[in-house]
Amino acid sequence: MRATANPSFAETWRPAAHWLQPVLPRVLRPWLLDSASLTQRLIRACCDAFRVELLGQSWRRPLLTEARALEIDPDRYAWVRQVRLLCGQVPWVYARTVIPGSTLTGPQRRLTRLRTRSLGAVLFADPTMERGTFQIARLLPGDTLFTLAAAGLARRPSEIWGRRAIFRVNDKPLLVSEIFLPALGEFPPA
Repeated sequence: MRATANPSFAETWRPAAHWLQPVLPRVLRPWLLDSASLTQRLIRACCDAFRVELLGQSWRRPLLTEARALEIDPDRYAWVRQVRLLCGQVPWVYARTVIPGSTLTGPQRRLTRLRTRSLGAVLFADPTMERGTFQIARLLPGDTLFTLAAAGLARRPSEIWGRRAIFRVNDKPLLVSEIFLPALGEFPPA
């Protein structure tokens, strides 16, 4: 699927502290602002029906906002992994990971072979892992990430919220974006 960006709606990622509490949807605040493992939290909230659906992974150009966050050339290919995190059959999170080629050396090559394994579980088990500060964005129809995240949803939302952070493994960067889908808001955070 080719997603086109509407220039009037370019997703804007800002530090979490930028967003006033009343602006963030009340039901999503605990998910957006939690610094623990999202995977572990989803497993608890989903009563062990959590699973990862691989949407695709390949070498491709990152989105401009992703390249800027990683401080890489937007014309250089990176490893891009897209998954949905589901509770049973219900998608709760769309996750997109961008890994520069320079990161995928040595033991980090394993990150290209995760298939339906959770990236979060791998990252949080790695003692060299460091996560940067979260950035949060309100995504609207026309935003590229909105289009990618909302693809296949039975009901198209008017907005969705996401967070992203740079992770470092052995001091090598990767960008993880987690877009919280409407069904997640129907369940209390665990």
